[in-house]
Amino acid sequence: MVRIEEAVSAADANRRFSELLRTVKDGRSVLVTSHGKPVARIVPITEHDRTSDGARAALLARLRAEPVANIGRWTRDELYEDGL
Repeated sequence: MVRIEEAVSAADANRRFSELLRTVKDGRSVLVTSHGKPVARIVPITEHDRTSDGARAALLARLRAEPVANIGRWTRDELYEDGL
């Protein structure tokens, strides 16, 4: 099935933003144009996006729970030395 997306100018998108969000919430995407050229696409969030958001949140929570390692001070040159 070919999905036809709605195309709107940037100025029109600005005026109709709430309406466009409802369109996207209904599962359709919107192509935003400037001077007739595509510049952005507003698309619905997919389950995959929600899953990756949850994974990111879990990783950040785990990292915040880890103790801070006190390894002292170093210079930029020491950080980029070969052989470390």
